[in-house]
Amino acid sequence: MIDVASAQINSFAPIAAQTDFPVSPLEEPVFILTSGQLQEIISQAVQKAIQPLLERIESLEDKTGLQNEKIAALEATLDTHADNSLIQLRLINGLREDAHKAPENAAPVLTKKTQDHITEIAHILGAKEKRLIEGQAGRPYVDKLRKEGMTFSQLATVLGLTVDRIRQLSRIAATDQRFNITWHPRKKNTKIIKLRRWDALVL
Repeated sequence: MIDVASAQINSFAPIAAQTDFPVSPLEEPVFILTSGQLQEIISQAVQKAIQPLLERIESLEDKTGLQNEKIAALEATLDTHADNSLIQLRLINGLREDAHKAPENAAPVLTKKTQDHITEIAHILGAKEKRLIEGQAGRPYVDKLRKEGMTFSQLATVLGLTVDRIRQLSRIAATDQRFNITWHPRKKNTKIIKLRRWDALVL
């Protein structure tokens, strides 16, 4: 009877107590994951690991964009300086060539007629700007006139003179404080005459 009672009591005991092989308390429970769950866990772990790298790359891309903008601005500035230097070199070479031309192409004697022509050129340039302002022309048109002046051929047409005569007059005008003789900013191998200071024109 004692054995039967003991057997019945044991049937209600934990499985570990009913066997001769005790289960170690250090054993952890086993979880069963589906492939989808495992993939989600791995994806989250990878995303968490690479997130700082992604943020670092984004930061570097922003810095690179700013550096590219600065480089583009510097290149534009260098191009402008190069264009200005080229214009100056062309003007210097043109003056040197003029200085070595034959005597018949030398600057004319500063007679009253020559002085009148020089003054008339100043009047033409000043009157052209005045017409633009009085006609309420847009600011870009006035700025264009001040920047581009008039070419030798344009002045020759207005004055009824030859281009060679205007070229001769330009050598004298180059020594006159009212004028600036230079190359056209847009037309290759074309010289222009423009007023040096439009706001202080003395005719």
